[in-house]
Amino acid sequence: MKKLILAFVVIFVLTAIGNFVIHAMLLHEPYSHYPNLLRTESDSNNHVTFLMVGFLFFTLGFVWIYGQWKQSGKALADGIKYGIAVWLIATVSRYAIYYAIQPWGANVVWLQIGYELVLSLILGAAVGLLMKE
Repeated sequence: MKKLILAFVVIFVLTAIGNFVIHAMLLHEPYSHYPNLLRTESDSNNHVTFLMVGFLFFTLGFVWIYGQWKQSGKALADGIKYGIAVWLIATVSRYAIYYAIQPWGANVVWLQIGYELVLSLILGAAVGLLMKE
């Protein structure tokens, strides 16, 4: 139980920081070309609670499902494989759908997918190492 709680806390913090770095810093300039698709900065600040709730539910699912993941005993490799699987399900599919229904530029979508791959690998490695048997 201690491993689970520690993994939850670490993954939550890494998720929040990683998403801030990706979306508020690295993608800030590309996002500025799509003002009608995103909230203004001041309006975004009024919705931070919803962002944290989203990170909370992502983290709950991420850590819980990893606990069910069939592990080979190689914590880092298992975590990285898991991170890639989650990236395919949660990120690639989401941004491909957004691209189909919203007028995002392909370059922005590729940046989102690429940056989120890095974050998913970090999250996967972290959960693998934190929950190793």
